[in-house]
Amino acid sequence: MITIRKGNKNDLAQLQQLFVDTIHFVCHKDYNQKQIEAWSSGIENKERWQQVIHHQYILVATEQDKILGFCSLDNGNYIDLLFVHKNHQHQGIALQLYTLIEQEARQQNQKYLTADVSKTAQPFFEKIGFKLIKEQIVTVKGVELTNFKMKKDLI
Repeated sequence: MITIRKGNKNDLAQLQQLFVDTIHFVCHKDYNQKQIEAWSSGIENKERWQQVIHHQYILVATEQDKILGFCSLDNGNYIDLLFVHKNHQHQGIALQLYTLIEQEARQQNQKYLTADVSKTAQPFFEKIGFKLIKEQIVTVKGVELTNFKMKKDLI
């Protein structure tokens, strides 16, 4: 049975592994190998991951102590990370996590949510009511990747 709980510092290693594995195994249809390597190199930014754990509202979906997915909310209205394990895609885990994140944002009286969304995640975000604001090119380690600024009004 899947349970959702708040993430903590003890989850960090599993979160980072899930981040890398998901990018490599799920996003390869939308990004080339060089882009995948650059994007997944985000694991090296220890300061950023500490910021996620200590300063963001983060939820993890677990089953028997194994993390199957996670979602984080930064500054009350920005979905920073949403990743689901490669073997647990299309099982409703992202929707469960997102629903609770949106609930938290509403409790904080946020008027909207934003996210910078990968090509892979864009259809999911559209399905849950996000609208495209603009296509973006981001450069990571000298490699260009396309993503999308998206927004969902909560009121």
